[in-house]
Amino acid sequence: MVVKEILKLSLRHGVVTLKYPRTPIEVDELYRGKPVIDPQLCVGCGACATACPPQAISVEDEGGEKVWRLFCGRCIFCARCQEVCPVGAIALSREFELASRSRNDLVSEVRLAQARCGVCGSWMGFTWREVELVKQVLRSSSLPREVSEELAKRLPTCPECRQRLLAKILAGERVERG
Repeated sequence: MVVKEILKLSLRHGVVTLKYPRTPIEVDELYRGKPVIDPQLCVGCGACATACPPQAISVEDEGGEKVWRLFCGRCIFCARCQEVCPVGAIALSREFELASRSRNDLVSEVRLAQARCGVCGSWMGFTWREVELVKQVLRSSSLPREVSEELAKRLPTCPECRQRLLAKILAGERVERG
């Protein structure tokens, strides 16, 4: 008897299934899907990696390059990376079909050139794009122009060289750019 009632009910309502996957599903504009990075905007600061709860994003130094990686297999699509990116380089797309036979298909990677210290030449923990971003911030700051230009000119400098330069400046010695 129950089968007859279910059959009557289904005939009354008609077809309720979707034609997916033959016809793509249109998702809402606010849908949070796969994070996508714009490699032209990324400065490699790592703010997204720090904010990522499941640690799906990593930023590592690899021989003169800073490598940004996203493993979508761990991503929970929370949009924290998008919220904290200072340059708007990462955004959540509406893409949700992420099934893959290979783990490598779920990994996105961006490689950025690391900065070298202008004094000793050692590799620094940040990229040239970060240096340029800091210079822009300095130039648009409320500091006196000559101070901001002097600071911008001294970038990049590793922590050790910066400490030595600061000690010389505080001691009243003349400091030449090395």
